[in-house]
Amino acid sequence: MTKTNAGHFFEDYRIGQTFRHGPLRTVGEGERALYQALYPTRFAVNVSDPLAQIVGLPRAPMDDMIVFHKVFGATVPDISLNAVANLGYADLRWLRPVYPGDSLGAVTEIIGLKENSNGKTGIVWVRTTGMNAAGEDVLTFVRWVMVRKRDAAAPAPDPVVPDLPSHVAAAGLAVPAGLDFSGYDQSGVRAPHRLGDYKVGEIIDHVDGVTLSEAEHMMATRLWQNTAKVHFDITARPQAQRLIYGGHIISMARALSFNGLEGAEFMVAINGGAHANPAFAGDTVRAWSEVLETADTPAPGVGAIRLRLVATKGSAAGVLKGEDGKYHPDVLLDLDYWALMPV
Repeated sequence: MTKTNAGHFFEDYRIGQTFRHGPLRTVGEGERALYQALYPTRFAVNVSDPLAQIVGLPRAPMDDMIVFHKVFGATVPDISLNAVANLGYADLRWLRPVYPGDSLGAVTEIIGLKENSNGKTGIVWVRTTGMNAAGEDVLTFVRWVMVRKRDAAAPAPDPVVPDLPSHVAAAGLAVPAGLDFSGYDQSGVRAPHRLGDYKVGEIIDHVDGVTLSEAEHMMATRLWQNTAKVHFDITARPQAQRLIYGGHIISMARALSFNGLEGAEFMVAINGGAHANPAFAGDTVRAWSEVLETADTPAPGVGAIRLRLVATKGSAAGVLKGEDGKYHPDVLLDLDYWALMPV
């Protein structure tokens, strides 16, 4: 008998199976500071209590990606400890702000299963909901992950592939209660562009680049308690390289997007996303965005902008896929998301 946790393998999952991940984890100012140290993010509302109060919030909320990382990390021991790779996201919605001192937990349901043709791995689709200590939902998302089988001879389950929405409609975005960007210009924030300055189809080259380091990636995975073996253990991959956590790439690309999207203060939904190619220490990440859609919201002075955010390790802005429809080998991330910004 053993008391250690080897994690779940593909054949262990069943449709409708539910995992309640624990314990509740409390977020604090130290985590905000460390996030700022890991990623060159400069979005102002997340770091300024005076600015947050100008735009109608009680104080600066935690960065939206901190909430995502926190909830995602809680799911890893039950869902992706034996993952080959996390593959994508859909229908991700931030539902309410999280503030320092809040505690977060998560629940996950298995909603899809499909064995791969090699018989050694399978795809697991899950829906995860993160909630605070009061039981209020703060985040929900679907993701799908490739998981190893314990025994290649284990029978495959009947394939179930969930029908997922292509995107979150603008009318379904959760705008933080009280948010009012009509006084945004009083803040002194250096954000020269407003919603009306962006046109559908416009490509924004964010110019800057950051070279990935082993040390920072390892710090991030430990901070979020993402214990997937491929991120820690070089023997877990045939190439003997630690795979950079996909969330690390999302946060890095989002931080780089500040240059050109300074006013896109809040992420409120991710419509879909793919980790197109693996990233490793030594790769230099750059980013570009394409404007897909703009929309009004009921909140004063608050507009919504839908963006494709692409992280790359070398290809030019605007390069995404080849003539064969496959991602360019330099593309690391293709993320379709909604943000809120001043009109």
